[in-house]
Order: sequence, then C-alpha cells, then structure tokens
Amino acid sequence: MPRTHRHAFTLVELLVVIAIIGILVALLLPAVQAAREAARRGSCSNNLRQMVLATHNYMDTLSCVPPAVCFTAPSGGGNWSVHARILPYMEQLNLQNLIDFRFNYSDVTNAPQHAQVTQMRIAAYVCPSEVKAVPRVGSPLTHFPASYGINYGTWFVYYAPSGATGNGAFVVNSKLTDSAYIDGMSNTIAFGEVKAYQAMIRNSGLPATVGAPLPSGPADVLAFGGTLGTTGHTEWVDGKVHETGITTTFAPNTKVIFSSSGADYDVDFISRGESITSTVPTYAAVTSRSFHPGISQVALMDGSVRAIPSTIDLATWRGLGSRDGREVVTLP
Repeated sequence: MPRTHRHAFTLVELLVVIAIIGILVALLLPAVQAAREAARRGSCSNNLRQMVLATHNYMDTLSCVPPAVCFTAPSGGGNWSVHARILPYMEQLNLQNLIDFRFNYSDVTNAPQHAQVTQMRIAAYVCPSEVKAVPRVGSPLTHFPASYGINYGTWFVYYAPSGATGNGAFVVNSKLTDSAYIDGMSNTIAFGEVKAYQAMIRNSGLPATVGAPLPSGPADVLAFGGTLGTTGHTEWVDGKVHETGITTTFAPNTKVIFSSSGADYDVDFISRGESITSTVPTYAAVTSRSFHPGISQVALMDGSVRAIPSTIDLATWRGLGSRDGREVVTLP
C-alpha cells in the first residue's frame, strides 16, 4: 500500500504564526481605541453644540439668556440651573413641564414631582467618556450628574448684599441680553466640560471681601482652606457654581492637589456657596476638566465648539471666561 503523507505545522511554524497574530493585535488595539475616543469626542462636541444652540433658541424667544441661578427669596428661591431652563429647546419640554420654578428643586412638599426631575439622565448633558455617569442616590431625592458647566467667569461669582455678579456668560439673578457680551460672542465661553463627583474644598469664607485678586496658582486657593467634599457636579438641576458651573481661574485640567487623611484629591475651590443671605462674597476656582486627553472642549457663545489644549496661555483662557474684559483673544 502506498504511504500517505500528512502535512502539518511544525512547532516552530505554529509559534511564528502566533507571534505574528500577537503583533497584529497589538498594533490594532490602539487604533481601535483611538477610533472609539474620536467617536466619543465627536459625540461630546455635539452635546456642547446642542446646549449652546438651545441657549440661542431661548434668547430668540425671551431676548435674554437664562440666569445662572435665581435666588428669589430668603429661602433660596428655585436654584434651578441653566440646564433646567433650556430643556424645551433640548427636546425635553415634557420634562420641564414637571418643574414648578416657584419652588426649589429639593422642595418635594410643594412640588413632589421634582423627585422625578432630579433623577433623570439627560443624554445630551453627559459626556460618553464620563467614567462616573451614575446617579447619586439619596433621600428624598436622587440626582444625576452633568458633564458640562456654564461659564460663571474668571473668579468672582456673587455678593448678595450688593447684588454684584461675575463676568461670565451667565450670572446670578440676572438675564443678560446680547449687548452684555462686549468682547463678542465668538470670544466668550458658554459651556465647558467638567467631571462628575468632583472633589472640592469650600466654605472657608475666604477671601472675605469684594475685589480679591485672581489667584496666581493652585497654592493660593489651597491657602484659603475649606471643608473637603466629593460630590461636585452631581446635580444637573442645581444652578450653583460647584454643580453646573466652571470658572477660568486656572487653565483646563490644571491639578489642584489637596491632601487629607493620607489621600490626595484634585479639587475645585468655592469660598462660600452662593446664597441670598450670605454676608461674604463667593469666589470659585472650578476648573474645566475632561476625559479627552490633553484638551477640554468648550462651546462659545456664538455656537461654535472648540477643543482647548490644557497648555493654553492662562491670560487667553481667562479672556475667554470674561464677557466684557475687552481683551484681545487669539484662540490656539
């Protein structure tokens, strides 16, 4: 009988094939990850564009932008965010119909339906790269975070005794008209990225006077002190700066490291929470932070969206945070 010859891989050939496959996979994975990140970044950019266009639709209807937050009574008024006020222009009219703006979002006695509102996840308010896009469960309310904050300005936010407000695109208790944007809408940030469950130090009451200079660096704000918290940017309904705001005190993604109990936290700083009854001003270094490497995306008041590098010149960044500083700004 003729001998049958069987062809098969030798061990060496098999190992070579496996090595080649391993190399190809190693080359492919970064490309796949880069493609996914590009898609997430594009989706994030689209979210910002929807929000600023909704703001323009609000302006077309009411001839002004929404207040950053509105304190209408010693009890705190509504405290509702810009995010809540532009809902009809984000195709969320039915959700806004549940809101009674006469009462605080936390008032479930006079407006029990607010419990339905605060827990809602608005897809356009959440960056697809956010790693903590989960509700903050509480009683009586559960909240959902937002990935985008309104521009409160460079540093100063609010002083109740005089009603003085900051220099951002949105301000406390006031509805700005387009004439307020002296620097031009193409040179003023409307919204910027933030991270959910942001650590912060707050309520030291310092600086205690109006007119405090801008901090020169993170060490300056850390020196003011405060109490550590880890629930910043967890309530999309709340208009206060630590929840739905940014300031341009520091460049995007600047680390402000605060050590507590043997752990390090990258923190925001709020001197005192905004309140109609507060006797000291509110200053805030609430930094725009992003999960997109090396940048933070912002929407400008003219409707455009830009990816701002973390290395941007600080004077340029602060100029973008001011609506009326008369700075000459050249975007990178």
